[in-house]
Amino acid sequence: MTSVALAVTEGIPLIEVAAPCEVFGVDRSDLADPWYDFAVCGPDDARVGGWFKVDGPAGLDVLVAADTVIVPACRNVHESQPADLVDAVRAAHERGARVVSICSGAFVLAAAGLLDGRRATAHWLHADLLAQRYPRVRVDPEVLYLEDDGIFTSAGKAAGMDLCLHIVRLDHGAAVANALARRLVVAPHRTGGQAQFIPTPLPSVGGNHGLAELLPWAIARLEQPLTVGDLARRANMSSRTLARHFNAVTGAAPLQWLLTQRIHRAQELLETTNDSVEEIAARTGMGTATTLRRHFSRSVGVPPDTYRRTFAPEPPAPADLLAD
Repeated sequence: MTSVALAVTEGIPLIEVAAPCEVFGVDRSDLADPWYDFAVCGPDDARVGGWFKVDGPAGLDVLVAADTVIVPACRNVHESQPADLVDAVRAAHERGARVVSICSGAFVLAAAGLLDGRRATAHWLHADLLAQRYPRVRVDPEVLYLEDDGIFTSAGKAAGMDLCLHIVRLDHGAAVANALARRLVVAPHRTGGQAQFIPTPLPSVGGNHGLAELLPWAIARLEQPLTVGDLARRANMSSRTLARHFNAVTGAAPLQWLLTQRIHRAQELLETTNDSVEEIAARTGMGTATTLRRHFSRSVGVPPDTYRRTFAPEPPAPADLLAD
């Protein structure tokens, strides 16, 4: 998936365009070589955000030929989407492209028929309209991003960055995605299942809910057998109160969140070290290699050894070959 085409149309918001441009459009060949071959596609006179003029965009034929197509937004969810863009997105999908939408870009994918019978998400403000206009789409308004059979959709602006980093993680592994996140000074990984921050009444805790300090504290101690009681004591909360706040902030129960962080740590160690699966199980708090293999396979979709073969850097060539 080396070529990425970003679809721009007149009047779409600038911030949805910024995330894919920053992630895929900047040369990061020091992180992974080759990086992405990036193109912005759209009409010559397109102005993003109402004032930013796209300089020399490529045509939609480039979008149709790309490995990955990103539709960052649409100008107006209440209007019909541009027919030429809808046709191009459909054609790209038919030839096997990975298709991605950010926020209201899901309306373009839905108009192209790509979301029929599939789960999809969008910003919670637009989710009801998306479901009403396209009843064959199974709209899930409560997640940050999701994938269904090669079609990726995401919620609002920040979730678009999360999804772009997730795609880098799929293509190049956790270590590369985390290194890029550090450069961008953003969270290295928010799981797609994390809840959108929809305005709903939350329990009042008189200021800081405590998770801002608790989460990095727990991540620094993943090798330890942490329990809900340990977390609750650290946060100075009851176990029940802690569970409520975890669900509100992360979209998961405390132990499920811990398991997810341990899987992420295992991915990094598999990519960046020669530690055995048994050693990684101990360093991530999984206990045994059997436990790690079970949870890793269930979460990532492949066993740890297969993941390592896919994403670990190639060993250096022997010295005698280099001499030749």
